[in-house]
Amino acid sequence: MAVVTMKSLLESGVHFGHQVKRWDPRMKKFIFAERNGIHIIDLQKTIQSIKEAYEVVRKTVAAGKPVLFVGTKKQAQQAIQKEAERCEQFYVNNRWLGGMLTNFATVRKSIERLIKLEKEDFSSFTKKEQAQLQKEKAKLDKNLCGIKGMTKLPGIIFVIDTRKEAIAVAEALRLGIPIVAVVDTNCNPEGIDYPIPGNDDAIRSISLFTQIIANAVVEAESETGLKIIETLQEDEGLESEEAKSVDDEEEVEVDPASYEAVAEVAAASVATQKAASGEAAVEEPIVEEDKYYAK
Repeated sequence: MAVVTMKSLLESGVHFGHQVKRWDPRMKKFIFAERNGIHIIDLQKTIQSIKEAYEVVRKTVAAGKPVLFVGTKKQAQQAIQKEAERCEQFYVNNRWLGGMLTNFATVRKSIERLIKLEKEDFSSFTKKEQAQLQKEKAKLDKNLCGIKGMTKLPGIIFVIDTRKEAIAVAEALRLGIPIVAVVDTNCNPEGIDYPIPGNDDAIRSISLFTQIIANAVVEAESETGLKIIETLQEDEGLESEEAKSVDDEEEVEVDPASYEAVAEVAAASVATQKAASGEAAVEEPIVEEDKYYAK
């Protein structure tokens, strides 16, 4: 049984949002509070969304449909590749090529070209031809290595940062492919079938969400589902109920009131969290709300 704890969510910085001036008003229902100009995400909503996303991914894989992991931002690349390979699914972690879903037949031709080049013996070619072929192979492998074995469209896609992966989201919507996505306070949750409110910039947060989805794939045939422990434990290394011994320390239930302390910590350390995750120092221009929805 996959286990997710409230402690792991807090330690991974899942509750850290963006600065208030960068928010998307459509994320209002997922925001718990604002402290010193920083939005704090409601972890109760995050937990509920994780449960829904876990179940839909598990059922999709059990039905024999593949999952496509998408995350091309620097902080997500390693986690996306690692977890996708662990659960033997497909991924895109370098660049989303336009038409990767809507023009999949053409993308398959590029994949076949890559497979052919991998089997090719370049010894019979001149040095110049070898260099050209090696360059072509490296370029194709960089963008398509994660979907070489994908012979049909995915049954569901998991996306990190819907703003950066806007093209992938648009293609999935056009084809009616369900979308599970991590949405930060500056994202638009509308159109996302299973939005998971959370920090999409911190490496630890991204790794946690990706690991949860990968666990759903691995345990697709299991009927036990996901277990979420909504208590804060003093000891490190939490295990499933069957394996762990009874702890004598008193467990503290997590309720919205406990977010007050979390919010104070968030206000003091969010700058460090975002900087460590590679967020640009240059602030984005403020978008007026009345112009934000203009098409």
